[in-house]
Amino acid sequence: MKKSSPISRSGRFGAGPGADVAQFSQSISFDWRLWRQDILGSRAHAAMLRKIGVLTSAELKAINGGLEEIEKRIAAGKFVWKAELEDLHMNIEAELTRNVPPAAKLHTGRSRNDQVALDMRLWLLDEIVALRSEIRSLQRVLVACAQREKNVLIPGYTHLQRAQPVSVAHHLLAYVEMLARDDERFEQCRERAAVCPLGSGAIAGSTLPLDREFVAKYLGLVEKNGKPKLTQNSMDAVSDRDFVVEFCAHAALLAAHLSRLAEDLILWATSEFNFIRISEAYTTGSSLMPQKRNPDVAELTRGKASRVIGNLVSLLTLIKGLPMTYNRDLQEDKERLFDTADTIRATTRICAAMLQNVEWNWEVCARAAGDPVLLATDLADYLVRKGVPFRKAHHAVGALVALAEKRGKSLSRLVLAELREVEPAFEQDAFQIFSAGEALKNRNLPGGPGPAAVEKQLRRWHKLLG
Repeated sequence: MKKSSPISRSGRFGAGPGADVAQFSQSISFDWRLWRQDILGSRAHAAMLRKIGVLTSAELKAINGGLEEIEKRIAAGKFVWKAELEDLHMNIEAELTRNVPPAAKLHTGRSRNDQVALDMRLWLLDEIVALRSEIRSLQRVLVACAQREKNVLIPGYTHLQRAQPVSVAHHLLAYVEMLARDDERFEQCRERAAVCPLGSGAIAGSTLPLDREFVAKYLGLVEKNGKPKLTQNSMDAVSDRDFVVEFCAHAALLAAHLSRLAEDLILWATSEFNFIRISEAYTTGSSLMPQKRNPDVAELTRGKASRVIGNLVSLLTLIKGLPMTYNRDLQEDKERLFDTADTIRATTRICAAMLQNVEWNWEVCARAAGDPVLLATDLADYLVRKGVPFRKAHHAVGALVALAEKRGKSLSRLVLAELREVEPAFEQDAFQIFSAGEALKNRNLPGGPGPAAVEKQLRRWHKLLG
């Protein structure tokens, strides 16, 4: 017979679960990370119990003193977490009750179901604040790089084929825009997560006159006007993990954006592109080939995205078939949440550091951006200004590109007579088109890559980011 755990959940059972079951079902190995939030929630609940007369002032003082002592021991790494006590809540409660007998009253009107729901919300609120700070730091680095390299031109790509010239600044600012949407989504996620579920009990609230509004105000879970934000359905409150899924979904999209940025850096750092050189501190060598300079940090950024996306899929799979309300399956949400938060923050931070250690090869970029074919659309626009319908102009320039290829010369090396073979509307001033720098000056529409438009965006982002 297997040895049983000495801990029993209630008087309903004569003995605790078997040792193998206790080990299989324990969550203390990961949910210990919620300790600050758990203690804060207990302080709020205890204060409310005092308010409604369940605790005396002396009992409340003793409980707060006991919680403070436990808090200090955990922060100092001196608290011993016991797997046989199953989870964070029971570890703290058992230790508190052992030293402070009145703490036996602390769980009045509270279940681990609403307790963990609160802990996770509070933890996530703090995590979102920290992540948004990382996002803004990355945005500042991108804007600083854009400001520094605003005169560097490169080919813009569609289908990974050279399309039209753009500035490095315009390219990098595209990622600043993506990150702004990410930041906004996390802000909205935080607003929805900042709701107090405590008082919902295990499923159906309590017969005691719990003051849920008091608890929410104590924890700062309030509207801008100070009105407490409470969950409105006890069954939903204890089983809801939308806020976890939403955070992980936003993190997955942020990870995808970082992965796209990393892929650009990887391509630009290749010998074939040679647009940039990433510092040795953010690259590695090969164990076999001494000439190699591998962009490992950027590659790992791509790889981490798959991990974050996988966590999201795992969470969605976890909740999709659960009946109301709380089910033990939900224990599996924490590792996915914690891993996502750790991974996305670390990835955002390392991307910012890496970008600060990238050098641009101006001459190589200039040669690539100077490819006359990149201005084929501008040549079609030239014909439009001469009164040629765009579809006809588009066809004519396509024919000129084919002609240049056939005659073994670049588009800009064709002579006027050759241009007029295809379209009589061409005149000598058509050759003024073939300057990437001049071409960009004509692209100052709002949101465009023209120098004036880019400068406006740089000023805007400097102001927004401080």
